[in-house]
Amino acid sequence: MVYQLMENATIEEIKKAGLAGHYADHRKALFYTDATGNPWTATYIQAKGDPIADLHEDLAAEQKARATYENLIHLTDEPEIKEILTFLREREVVHFQRFGECLDHIQEKMDMKKYK
Repeated sequence: MVYQLMENATIEEIKKAGLAGHYADHRKALFYTDATGNPWTATYIQAKGDPIADLHEDLAAEQKARATYENLIHLTDEPEIKEILTFLREREVVHFQRFGECLDHIQEKMDMKKYK
């Protein structure tokens, strides 16, 4: 999607979009940052080594991603971009559902062990 948006962009369009600094450092290549330009870091990944705590973290991450896609959908008028973002948002909903099923399964297994 980023490549599609940037592929035919002129230098003037890049400047107007506020991406001159990005272009100076990375041209039209991807460089993973959040919406305010902070670089991606592995500290975004949360893990405790406890399956229940980790699954709750995964569930929260999926909901945060879904909310972000919804925000991005509201920020664009481009139908093709909305279509892509809607697909990605729906994928996060499915991920949330699968993590929820895993959590139920893990909790059932842990409850069985407690009573044996």
